[in-house]
Amino acid sequence: MTGSSSDSKVEIISRLAQWRIESFGPCSYRRSDSFKLGIWNWHISIEKNRYLYVRLFPEPSRVSKEQPPLARFVLRVSSCGPNRRPYISPIHERLLRTSEDFVWPVDSTFLGRIVIDVEFLDLKICQLNGGDPISIWPGDGATQCLATQRTLCCLSRMLNEEILTDVTINMSGGTLRAHKAILSASSPVFQSMFLHDLKEKESSMVDIEDISVESCMALLSYLYGTIKQDDFWRHRLALLGAAHKYDIMDLKDACEESLLEDINSGNVLERLQEAWLYQLDKLKKGCLMYLFDFGKIYDVKDEIDAFFRNADRELMEELFHELLTVWKPA
Repeated sequence: MTGSSSDSKVEIISRLAQWRIESFGPCSYRRSDSFKLGIWNWHISIEKNRYLYVRLFPEPSRVSKEQPPLARFVLRVSSCGPNRRPYISPIHERLLRTSEDFVWPVDSTFLGRIVIDVEFLDLKICQLNGGDPISIWPGDGATQCLATQRTLCCLSRMLNEEILTDVTINMSGGTLRAHKAILSASSPVFQSMFLHDLKEKESSMVDIEDISVESCMALLSYLYGTIKQDDFWRHRLALLGAAHKYDIMDLKDACEESLLEDINSGNVLERLQEAWLYQLDKLKKGCLMYLFDFGKIYDVKDEIDAFFRNADRELMEELFHELLTVWKPA
């Protein structure tokens, strides 16, 4: 028996897949509907015998056969309701081809309404030719054409070797040299500084006291088109603040998408505050869905008091409105 269609649907947000089963009895078997994550369609199945057996596997297809996923993930099984007691797996890393490649026996009894979470920490495409697996998060994008690579190489030299730089950026921890034309083309705020009779135009200096030298270098690397993915992820919160301050909308959007990708119970309240501060509607919606629609508000109950003490009044009102919208009596 596979259950009703509504009982088989898996909801996904960011890298979290959640399957809610309304009625699960002894000696039962359920298999979820397929859900899309990465380039694969997935299924979760659960079977009750002596143990509770949970399986995760890609749907048989040409993609899963020719580019099988190497998945790193954590599973959680819990009962529904405010007093849910989760059973959490260790971190697994498996090459998944069929339903027999991963079976997790849960030495616990869960009956009735249960929730199964699969949090994907990484997903890699396994190369059948023996090459190294390639992570789908984060991706470097398509290979750039030779002309673009040459241009980026020149821009990188201009920045790193300070070729014909004409503006100094002052920070509390040091200084960096850059080019007015690059800054102006990237930001209307910088453009206004250098076009109008402001002190920055006269002195050829810009004071940025609220950013570290390392984060400012990451900002310049982004504006010059040479930032590395690791540097972007390491400095993305500082980059978000700079993008908001200097009206660099493409960078702001990139930071929002990046922060939306790895929401978890350890950072969701911080992300919600950032979404409110920088007016990021998609990130705010994602955080609220994670907390309320996916029931993760119970996982942050120890941190919620401190969050409420420091949160903006309008944000608190929106949180309570969201809670009333999704709350249903047991």
